[in-house]
Amino acid sequence: MVVDFRRAQSDHSLPFINESPVEIVKSTKFLGVHLAENFTWSLNTTSISKKAQQCLYVLWRLRKAYLPPPILTMFYRGTIESVLSSCITAWFGNCTVSDRKTLQRTVRTAEEIIGVSLPSITDMSH
Repeated sequence: MVVDFRRAQSDHSLPFINESPVEIVKSTKFLGVHLAENFTWSLNTTSISKKAQQCLYVLWRLRKAYLPPPILTMFYRGTIESVLSSCITAWFGNCTVSDRKTLQRTVRTAEEIIGVSLPSITDMSH
């Protein structure tokens, strides 16, 4: 990914590593975080939300198996909250309001499934 802070856009020649051209991409995933060339975090938020939704289904199934709220909360903290808060200090400060609402919706859904109050996505970022 080429990062260029100049105001005037210009075409970049392909970089070479060991005499082989390197492909220029619009986004990449590095250490589990999706980085976009325009420095927005929507792609990262979408990815996190999808992972968390998959874990919410498992949480819902555990509740249907009549597990008590403390066990469900422990599952939430170990899976869903860890997905939501992965590298959160790097990306959360520059998320759009829409992205934050998307992630908070996941937390609210988990609260409804478990039946207890959980820390908000903003609280996780601090």
